[in-house]
Amino acid sequence: MLTRTMGRYLSRPVDGIAVLLAPTGIPPNVITWCALVANLWAGMFFAAGRFRAAGGMMMLAGLCDLVDGPVARRQNRVSLFGEFLDSILDRYSDLILFLGLLVYFAQVNRFTYAVLAGASMAGAVMVGYAKARAESLLPPEEIGFWDRPERLVLMIIGALANRMDVVLWILAIGPNITVIHRIVHTWQRMAESGANPLPQPNGEQAAPDKRDEQRVLTHSAGRGGI
Repeated sequence: MLTRTMGRYLSRPVDGIAVLLAPTGIPPNVITWCALVANLWAGMFFAAGRFRAAGGMMMLAGLCDLVDGPVARRQNRVSLFGEFLDSILDRYSDLILFLGLLVYFAQVNRFTYAVLAGASMAGAVMVGYAKARAESLLPPEEIGFWDRPERLVLMIIGALANRMDVVLWILAIGPNITVIHRIVHTWQRMAESGANPLPQPNGEQAAPDKRDEQRVLTHSAGRGGI
C-alpha cells in the first residue's frame, strides 16, 4: 500500500520536523487544525481555477497531517480524542477540496466534470466510512487501493500538472469500486464466520451489538485518519 511506502520514505524527515516542533510546546491538535486551514485555502484555490497553487497548499496540509502524530508522541500527548479529531477534520478536508473543484467546474459550465467532482466526493467519504464500519464488525484488513493517502497524492500530482480533468475521472471511479469491493468482501467474511444475526423469535428485536457502538480509528502516517 502507498501508505506504508510513504511512511517508510518520509518517516525520517517527518521525525526531524517533529524534533524541531515538539520543544516549542505547540499542541498537536493545533497542527491538526492547521492542516484543515491549509486544505480550506487549497479548496478556495481550486474554486478559483488556480490548480497549481491548490496543489502547493495541499502539500503543506499533508505535511501538517504527517507531523501532528510524531509531535504528539514526543510531547506525550497522544490521546483517543486527538485521533478522533484528526479523522473528523480529514473528512472535512476531503469535502472542501472536492467542493472547490465542483464550484470551479460549475462556474465554467463543465457539467460533466462538476458531476465527476461530486462522485469523487462521495467516493472519498464512503471509502473511509465503509472501512470503519467493516472494521467494527471484523478484524482490520487492507482491502482495495484508494485510501486517503493515495487519493491525496494523485490530487496533488494532478493539480501541479494542471490535469485535474484526468484525476477526476480516476477518483470518480476508483474509490467507488473500492467501496463495492469492501462491501462484497465484508459480506463474504461475515457469511463464512456466521456473524450475520439470526431473526429473533416473537418479533423481538436483537439487543444492539456493542461492536456497532465502537468507532474504529485506523492508523495512517498521521494520527489515525481513515
